[in-house]
Amino acid sequence: MSGLTSPALAAVPTHGPGTNTRAAHTKDSGATKAVPHTATAHPHHRPHAINATSTEHLTVRQTNTPLKRARTSTSPVDIVTAQQLQRTGQINVADALARINPSVTISTAGYDASALTSSIRLRGLNPNHTLVLVNGIRRHTTANISADSGPEEGSSPVDLNMIPPEAIDHIEILRDGAASRYGADGLAGVINIVLKKDIKSSNIDAQTGANAYNGDGWQYQFGFDKGFSLGEDGYVNLAGQMFHTDHFIQKGLDDRTGLYDDPALSLAEQTRQTLSLNFGKHFTQSLEGYGFVTYAHRHGEGFQDYRTPDVFPQYFPNGFSPIEAMEEQDFAVTLGLKGRLPAGFHWDANTTYGADDDHMSLKNSGNPAYYADYGTSPTKVRTERFKNEQWNNTLNISRKFAFAPGRSLDLSFGAQHRLEKYTIGAGEPASYYKGGLQGFSGLMPQNAGSWNRNVWAGYIDADFHPLRHLDVDFGGRYEHYTDSGNAQTGKVAARYDFTKRFAIRATISNGYRAPTLLEQHYSALSVIPNGASASLPVSSVAASSLGAQKLKAERSTNASGGIVMEPITNLHVSVDVYQINIRNRIAPGGSFQGSAAENAISLMGAALPGGLDPDNVTATYFTNGASTRTQGLDIMADYNLKLHRYGSLNLSMALNLNRTRIHHLNTYADGSPILNAQQIGYLTTASPRSKIVLNAYWKLNRWNVNLRQTRYGETVNNVTYQDQAPAALQYSQSQFHRFVNTPAWLTDLEVGFQATKRIHLAIGGNNLFNVRPRRMPAANSYLGTLFYDNNSAGIPMTGGYYYGRINISL
Repeated sequence: MSGLTSPALAAVPTHGPGTNTRAAHTKDSGATKAVPHTATAHPHHRPHAINATSTEHLTVRQTNTPLKRARTSTSPVDIVTAQQLQRTGQINVADALARINPSVTISTAGYDASALTSSIRLRGLNPNHTLVLVNGIRRHTTANISADSGPEEGSSPVDLNMIPPEAIDHIEILRDGAASRYGADGLAGVINIVLKKDIKSSNIDAQTGANAYNGDGWQYQFGFDKGFSLGEDGYVNLAGQMFHTDHFIQKGLDDRTGLYDDPALSLAEQTRQTLSLNFGKHFTQSLEGYGFVTYAHRHGEGFQDYRTPDVFPQYFPNGFSPIEAMEEQDFAVTLGLKGRLPAGFHWDANTTYGADDDHMSLKNSGNPAYYADYGTSPTKVRTERFKNEQWNNTLNISRKFAFAPGRSLDLSFGAQHRLEKYTIGAGEPASYYKGGLQGFSGLMPQNAGSWNRNVWAGYIDADFHPLRHLDVDFGGRYEHYTDSGNAQTGKVAARYDFTKRFAIRATISNGYRAPTLLEQHYSALSVIPNGASASLPVSSVAASSLGAQKLKAERSTNASGGIVMEPITNLHVSVDVYQINIRNRIAPGGSFQGSAAENAISLMGAALPGGLDPDNVTATYFTNGASTRTQGLDIMADYNLKLHRYGSLNLSMALNLNRTRIHHLNTYADGSPILNAQQIGYLTTASPRSKIVLNAYWKLNRWNVNLRQTRYGETVNNVTYQDQAPAALQYSQSQFHRFVNTPAWLTDLEVGFQATKRIHLAIGGNNLFNVRPRRMPAANSYLGTLFYDNNSAGIPMTGGYYYGRINISL
């Protein structure tokens, strides 16, 4: 049974903003307890939410201590409330999670199109290893594959920032392998975003801020959420956000051109609008309908490297920086029905269609070769299009069997179907003609195509209480992929409560992540007069000519064990150790050069000029590169103090220790290793070895203060020698510089004031003391401006950020 089935996970507030139920009163030791809106007429019918001991069950109220609500779970679970997300000062959901949870990290900066899509790493693993749900239902992933060299190459995760923060009631993070009900591909864990069901409160908020030490990166956002009742027993919650951020351009000097503020090391400009609609209603006493809709539009622009005046003087006599732009539409629709069956069974059927559609272009650029041949060149050209679609259908049957006081069985079983479709569209001819525009080459017609597959699954979950203090969860799942074969996965978890203050728990499971359609079919070609390069689809004849074999699924074995305790009243502590073995991790293969690469590119249908230097022709493809072992330790502690006339103080500490090693390195047919030292480092040392988050939240009368200290541990990458290195080392694929980002502490502070009953004001700063990553040596800093290791996941390169926020309850 999933760790996302703890009573803690269905916790909802009883009062105030963020409430997602209509309160009813039941007796529980004299306390008023929130009862799900759907349970008022049908006490045995569970609300639509996920949870850990039975799929949907409510036992506790919301408090200021999320750990208190999660500590009853059988598997390690963290709960992050909407209020905690807001107090981070981060407008984007992914950035806010990284501020709060030590298991979540994000890259220092993304390259090219990947800079336009949010991406997180859970426990230092690839973003593809995290399963994301919304209201317990699988969320579709982005169509924007990360195509640049680095730890996230090949990833196409769920973009968390496409959901408005105002729609979120809380987020659940399962730090364990995915459960049988939700899917077997969450090898690192599961993130479930639970939307508000509030029917009473209405809120608007606004925030603005900038990177004060840098003088740019200005951000602002406006958001709202509004709840409505739908008859006497229904709810509708509507939420939305408008967000904009300017370019952040890191200050630097191009040692070759003398150009300050080269935009090569920058963060993208974005404008994003997001909407969410969450609703549900009883049609009869035994039939309920529910659903939710999300929509997002984003326009993003990222700078490419500066081009000197001699590159294209006919159009840009003073030089130029090409701009990569993306127009993105992202949406999902879920509709569901649930009701009761004879003999105490319940059923729940839902269908979800989600898609992400990306149109890419280059502007402020040109194609010198096109100009030479035709006497003109466009300066803005469509370069490619990507679309990723998923249609999910689920039928779940459940029933609770009670044998005796404290002894019960929650049984759940069902079937699922998922249709996935991936489409690549070519760019306009000028985008790829003889190497394409300055910036990058657009996709050729040979890269275009459409692919799909079906995934069929059946599962069973059981949560068994054979004794009052013993809980055993177990589940199994069978999946059939029409392109990747069959998989059988399972999970067993157990927890024993010796006393109300001390418990032990352990979990073992296995996972299965089939290669995504993007990993199997993404390709790119670039042909210029003196060279060519290609990323080949692994299933193509071209890749087979280089020895490529069909991608195998990644298979994992996850094991964890820990203790949960309350040594003194209001102090809650959990300690968990874990190990994740992943076999056949998918990664880009080595680079092939010379005649073999020329032949492979020709097999893709691209015409190559004669007499090319073999060193200037390269080809790569995705492959199963290695098997890894990730080991770690999580410690979570939370202490709530009542200071009487001095208010209240909540203290928390969260620690993640994490280490990944190569367990087995796969080889080519000739015995040579598939991954080089740099690629091995991307898998093993690019994420922090440790991360500590210390937080203090103090409330006194109308004032509140949040102080957070975060320590990012060491990261290590083998970085490439660039243009300023000795000629023998430049761009070598076998010799690298071992670059270490040393540990650092970051300080965040927010001060809030309840100006009136309805208006709350806050000012704050993240990274108050402007801590930056270490700078790389000039020999490894491309053009003298790319002086940070963008492939690390730790200290942001943006430095100090200061902001102000207003929240109004209507």
